[in-house]
Amino acid sequence: MPVELMRQFEARYGFPILEGDGPTECSPVTCVNPFDGERKPGSVGLPVPGVEMAIFDVQGEQLADDEIGEVCVRGANVMKGYWKLPQETAESFYGEWVRTGDLGYRDGDGYFFLVDRIKDMIIVNGMNVYPRMIEEVLYKHPELIEAAVVGEPHTTHGEIVVAHVVAKDGSNPVSSDIRAFCRKHLGQHQVPRKVIVRDSLPKNATGKILKRELRKAGEVERGVE
Repeated sequence: MPVELMRQFEARYGFPILEGDGPTECSPVTCVNPFDGERKPGSVGLPVPGVEMAIFDVQGEQLADDEIGEVCVRGANVMKGYWKLPQETAESFYGEWVRTGDLGYRDGDGYFFLVDRIKDMIIVNGMNVYPRMIEEVLYKHPELIEAAVVGEPHTTHGEIVVAHVVAKDGSNPVSSDIRAFCRKHLGQHQVPRKVIVRDSLPKNATGKILKRELRKAGEVERGVE
């Protein structure tokens, strides 16, 4: 959940949100902010009892605190594999550790932070760009209510950042103003090259924004078959 959205909810209703996480492959809760301990907004908290979590690099080696890599989980809660899919199963593990597909890091207190999905990461001029970081900024824009960021192939830059946003009722934000707002908070390579204002964002039945539909819409616009 974007931190700004969490802040607005808590200001309106007076109840704290305790974020947690866990993929289906891990049965399914792996971590949560403690009910009776320190809560860190933007964090998915600490591993639950009986679960180990760590950050791995692409070679399958564990990383130190505050280094971004893939979040992996080990414990009795972890699946044995995908039914009759041995290749997919092998690719989903580093030894006993199941790979979640999430990019994140662990801080010095042992709290885990999710940066983005590996498949959603954008590479601009050889530099990693994490859509969630841009979305956190967009949610702070006073005229926006929703935002989703995806990458688009580009012949010169490899990929460019494209922001799909929904304006608040009665607002009519201008693309150039949104980009200028982003420049105040982001590096130049992170600033969206395109900003598309939409009436709504595509979602599944649980309300999760479907970025694949946004990518598909971009492909249709560019004439990709």
